[in-house]
Amino acid sequence: MSAHPALTVDGLVKTFDLGFLGALPGFGWLAARLGVKGIAHRVHAVQGVTLSVEPGEIYGFLGPNGAGKTTTMKMLMGLIHPTAGTGTLLGRPLGDREARARLGFLPEHPYFYDHLKPQEFLEFYGQLFRLGARERRDRARALIDRVGLGYAADRPLRRFSKGMIQRIGIAQALINDPDLVVLDEPMSGLDPMGRKDVRDIIFELKQRGKTVFFSSHILQDVEMICDRVGMVVRGKVVSEGPLHALLDMPSHRIEIVLGDIDDAVVERLAADAPTPTRVGTQWRFAVESEAEVGAFVRDAIAAGARLVSVTPQRRSLEEVFVARAQEGDAR
Repeated sequence: MSAHPALTVDGLVKTFDLGFLGALPGFGWLAARLGVKGIAHRVHAVQGVTLSVEPGEIYGFLGPNGAGKTTTMKMLMGLIHPTAGTGTLLGRPLGDREARARLGFLPEHPYFYDHLKPQEFLEFYGQLFRLGARERRDRARALIDRVGLGYAADRPLRRFSKGMIQRIGIAQALINDPDLVVLDEPMSGLDPMGRKDVRDIIFELKQRGKTVFFSSHILQDVEMICDRVGMVVRGKVVSEGPLHALLDMPSHRIEIVLGDIDDAVVERLAADAPTPTRVGTQWRFAVESEAEVGAFVRDAIAAGARLVSVTPQRRSLEEVFVARAQEGDAR
């Protein structure tokens, strides 16, 4: 295992000058001096993002639309230059050729040569990494099967659906057997079976010691596979750390299930735990804090109820995500 983090970002900033003059290289300052807002304005897309990804981790990069996820990834890949800040890939500075040779990348909106068939397409990408003819041919065939496109091996990419394009895009990101795989919305356009296939591929990469850094709006998938996550809102990281630590924060409610109670008892207990839910012959109550559990259970048993279970409710990633996003918007 490498002694260096697989990926680091330190104070990364990206500012865009938009508008007529702002779009011209070197003219953003002129538009700003003129003070004509209709001509140019400045957008702070990324504002000091700092994070680190360890070798062999699956790291989820989360945030609402427009939060700065894709812009951050483009800076990591060298597709755009940061306004400020630094970063490393596999222990090398951003833009280093040696690091790029060990990197796999899938952009959010990939555009591929659509006249090529899957084998031709992947072999073309294999040539970019200077793979030998036999090696790139064998890898291409294996990856086509691995992403579930064997049935479409003779079709040109122009006849692929969005989900199929996403699958072949993941295959091209793996053609060089990379040590670090960066995927921008890899689940986009995939049906449930496709999402499971991608999750399985990501798990396989981890088992082989690879590092995966990916963004996604599908929080269920993130919760299932990630070791750590970072949440970015308005270009700033608002939460970062191990997934279990974020989800195992003190619970904000406890579920109590009771049996053998009539409607009158339910109505009385609902004063302390509003909106109970009936499940078959049992009733489910939600108590807002641990301090209230003892008194609620004693009252229920005194009324003749049978205690079935008491279960602290772990927060879902969606709840954490929404809370952090709202906190970020309020700042």
